[in-house]
Amino acid sequence: MKSIIVCLLTVILLTGCQLFKKNDEAKALLEKARKEYKEGRYDEAINTIERLRNEHPKAIEERKEALKLFQDASLKQAQQDLSRTDSLLELAKQRYDVLQHELLTGQWLKSDVNKKQEEMTEARRQRDSLQVRFDTQCAKIRYIHRKQKEHEEAGK
Repeated sequence: MKSIIVCLLTVILLTGCQLFKKNDEAKALLEKARKEYKEGRYDEAINTIERLRNEHPKAIEERKEALKLFQDASLKQAQQDLSRTDSLLELAKQRYDVLQHELLTGQWLKSDVNKKQEEMTEARRQRDSLQVRFDTQCAKIRYIHRKQKEHEEAGK
């Protein structure tokens, strides 16, 4: 009887130690993600949060905190990408407009028409691709803002 009780106590203690160890790992991952976020390494912070969510499904408090950090990092990442895309989009629009102006004013030589048409098609494709990317990033930012607002209202 005593040996059964000793065995049960040993199992309970080992299980409890494992739970504390898992919780400490989840906290460490959350702190790592916070540090990466503060340093502006948003991709790495998001990856660390994903790891936390996958490896520690029972670390509820850490996962709740990580959700807000995930939204913040995703928002910052999207805003940076939007800024870069906006700059590239403006350059692509200018390039396309110049080519279109040259076409309309007859500045293209007959020998260059095919080459210029290909260049204009490529400029239009690039402009349209960047416009889609820009619109997608805007939609992503609006979605994140909406989710953050829902999260704030749920916390009240």
